[in-house]
Amino acid sequence: MVHTAYDSYQLITNCPTKIDAIGSYNLNLYVSCSDGCLRIYAPQSSGADRSPPSDRLLQTLELKKEAYVLERTVNGFSKRPMVAMEVIASRELLVSLSESIAFHRLPNLETVAVIPKAKGANAYAWDDRRGFLCFARQRRVCIYRHDGGRGFVEVKEFGVPDTVKSMSWCGENICLGIKREYTILNSTNGALTEVFPSGRIAPPLVVSLPSGELLLGKDQIGMFVDQNGKLLQEGRISWSEAPAVVVIQKPYAIGLLPRHIEIRFLRAPYPLIQTIVLRNVHCLVHSSNTIIVALENSIHGFFPVPLGAQIVQLTASGDFEEALSLCKLLPPEDSNLRAAKEQSIQIRYAHHLFENGSYEEAMEHFLESQVEMTYVLSLYPSITIPKTSILSVTEGFMDITGDASDLSRGSSGISDDLDSVPQLSESDESAALESKKMSHNTLMALIKFLQKKRFSVVDKATAEGTEEVVSDAVGRHYKSYETSRHNKSNKGRLNIPINSGAREMAAILDTALLQALILTGQPSSALELLKGLNYCDLKISEEFLHKRNQYVCLLEIYRCNAMHHEALKLLHRLIEDSKTDKHQIEITQKFKPEMIIEYLKPLCGTDPMIVLEYSMLVLESCPSQTIELFLSGNIPADLVNSYLKQHAPNMQATYLELMLAMNEHGISGNLQNEMVQIYLSEVLDWYTDLSSKENWDEKASCPSRKKLLSSLEGISGYNPEVLLKRLPQNALYEERALLLGKMNQHELALSIYVHKLHVPELALSYCDRVYESGLHQQSVNTYNNIYLTLLQIYLNPKKTIKNFEKRITNLVSSQSNSTPKLSTWTAVKTKGGRLSKKIAEIEGAEVMRISPSSTDSGRSDGDADDHGEEEGSSIMLEEVLHLLGQRWDRIHGAQALKLLPRETKLQNLLPFLGPLLRKSSEAYRNLSVIKRLRESENLQVKDELYDQRKTVVKITGYEGCGKERNTSSETIVEMRMPAV
Repeated sequence: MVHTAYDSYQLITNCPTKIDAIGSYNLNLYVSCSDGCLRIYAPQSSGADRSPPSDRLLQTLELKKEAYVLERTVNGFSKRPMVAMEVIASRELLVSLSESIAFHRLPNLETVAVIPKAKGANAYAWDDRRGFLCFARQRRVCIYRHDGGRGFVEVKEFGVPDTVKSMSWCGENICLGIKREYTILNSTNGALTEVFPSGRIAPPLVVSLPSGELLLGKDQIGMFVDQNGKLLQEGRISWSEAPAVVVIQKPYAIGLLPRHIEIRFLRAPYPLIQTIVLRNVHCLVHSSNTIIVALENSIHGFFPVPLGAQIVQLTASGDFEEALSLCKLLPPEDSNLRAAKEQSIQIRYAHHLFENGSYEEAMEHFLESQVEMTYVLSLYPSITIPKTSILSVTEGFMDITGDASDLSRGSSGISDDLDSVPQLSESDESAALESKKMSHNTLMALIKFLQKKRFSVVDKATAEGTEEVVSDAVGRHYKSYETSRHNKSNKGRLNIPINSGAREMAAILDTALLQALILTGQPSSALELLKGLNYCDLKISEEFLHKRNQYVCLLEIYRCNAMHHEALKLLHRLIEDSKTDKHQIEITQKFKPEMIIEYLKPLCGTDPMIVLEYSMLVLESCPSQTIELFLSGNIPADLVNSYLKQHAPNMQATYLELMLAMNEHGISGNLQNEMVQIYLSEVLDWYTDLSSKENWDEKASCPSRKKLLSSLEGISGYNPEVLLKRLPQNALYEERALLLGKMNQHELALSIYVHKLHVPELALSYCDRVYESGLHQQSVNTYNNIYLTLLQIYLNPKKTIKNFEKRITNLVSSQSNSTPKLSTWTAVKTKGGRLSKKIAEIEGAEVMRISPSSTDSGRSDGDADDHGEEEGSSIMLEEVLHLLGQRWDRIHGAQALKLLPRETKLQNLLPFLGPLLRKSSEAYRNLSVIKRLRESENLQVKDELYDQRKTVVKITGYEGCGKERNTSSETIVEMRMPAV
């Protein structure tokens, strides 16, 4: 990178004597010569300037690019050759180091101060901010402070190890170049800190930078350190030779080398900008706008080329970073020009980097240029973006960046590689792989570019949408309010359409980002994009995702656009295709029925009909998950049941079963009845089929019958009368018994168990259920008679069988809604037998008593005419004795004994009477103890009552209180009451 940063112009020619030192003040040059004279030169044109002095003050007081002529000579300015000279423009002082250090007032050159102690000094440094002067003499360093008037005050003096060759202020400290090393001197306490050794060829060189840091010379290398001497990691300047002097004028460092002057950029990697060949240069100093170079008898000025011209040169030569750095140095008043130039350079630089394979860096510069996304996306023909009205914005950059279509075409081959790879020969395979890698890298850079821009773009789009919603709401509010005031000026604002530019840009960004993520093999990132707030164009994204078989992302884009029907249809098709090997090549992921359930969960509260419609697709394969979906989604069970009844009747029972199992109290009586009716229909079909084949057996079982029996016994919400009418007369007796039990027809139910099914165990279990339900209802005395009913059935089998069919027919035909009572039984009149009397005494008053009017000399449920028939009938004595022995604690003993035949042996009743008598005796003893305790307690209460009644209160008519008088028989308390 080489361009012209400075134009060299000879200001003074043919100086009479050798030049030792130079300085500049306003338009003049101050030249110290070897003859001790100070010659002052002025521009040649200043002598012809006849403008008023006030106008001249308004002019820029800087060196001019023209010949200078001698204006004045001060003889005897210095007695010895001038070592150094410097103009302090802020204080209008001229500092010179010759025999000593002297200060002169400018422009008249009157002497301000001479520091005698500086006699023999070889180096000095001035801190203009604080007005501090430090100088080195022999092995001493002295510090003086300018008192603001005409004198200097000595502050400190420190000793140093060796002669100081170069020095400079660095903050509060002083950096010293001492022979072969650099040292930091603390100006407060004189402490020395070594930095690093200097070079072996050139003497030490300390240069202060405008940032406060230091540039230290080490032969031909310039090292950067901070104010404490710590080495900075900002690179180093590599001069072609060791410089004798280095001058800083941002953004350049100008070094005086033995054979020429080098100008380098003061930013890593510190490239060489310009080389100016001048021989025998003695001085190199920095003026306000110029670098002054003094030869033996002439002076040259290096005038900086205007920044705009330098920027054009650098941009044309492809040195974009340097051009951007110069743009930042443009004056603040040219901010618009600076922004335009920076944008132009950024875009050119981005294209240059893009074409040379630095894609990420190119996108960084596109980002900094704030160019429209559509302009950047034009470099990617494989990315399809929505049509927008903002596309015309990129035309403004054509004059800066050249023909964008050429650039787009230049990169189209790269970005198209991901879409399709043509069939290549073996010799072209490596080129194809390299091209594919390049295309992947370009898209990865684009992804980072879009992600960095996305936050601000989406934020603007969201704010725009919110503003539109608020505006619409306000418009609707004021529409009626302002009906009669339509001429108001503020009403028209509500009808101004809001520009949708932000949302258009968001749609372009998200659509492009989605495609780039998919093309680079990042479907998971694309899915995350779609799950959040996004503005992807539906049509373009749908076509793109479908073409590349990205079905998960396609489902998500359907979901976020509320296209639930399309999503669920696609998901169902994918599930079906996953079951076969036909489409395994196209489908990259295994789709399961559970995915439909997961999709439907959020829709339960908003669109239950969609949930019902598409849940039918997975109800058979995932019944429990589907039912759980209905329950967790709070979809009304009646609605679900009616939908299943219409569209999936074969799954209706499954739904009701699972719902009952998951939430027993959440299913209504209607649904319970519906479930039992379904089971009964299945059982009747099964019975009809077996009956037609003459294979029916009452003990036969099938899954549907087991479910029916379990439901009839376990749930209570169905209508037993309706179900009973559907049962056949000569079959399904167990079902009939359960239904009769629900109708409280316990005698008929027990008759079925005993005489139809011939399973006494079921009858006993039935009695236990009835008895235990009575315990919960706290009506034990009523329901314990159920065992006596079973006892009667065992003792009168013929009579029970004879009346069974008749009572069943009457029960079904009556269709009575009244609640049937327990089957009654007639008690036998108590006779004088000791056993009967004893049992009656044992049971006591807690048991239900038998009314004498309801008994006679015959047995229950019979009369004198049937007595002979019952005597000769065969009774189920063994079952009777088993019942008495098993349930002795639940049966009324006296009433049971009255029902037994007279020929029953007492020995057979021992399992019944033994525990019963023991329990009664124990209860009798316990109650006797309780009785005695109650009597004792009663006596105690009576005694206490008697004692309390002994107290007598006598009330008299006296007004004063009297004293208590104790007598032998009573205590009298006198109370004086006011007279009535």
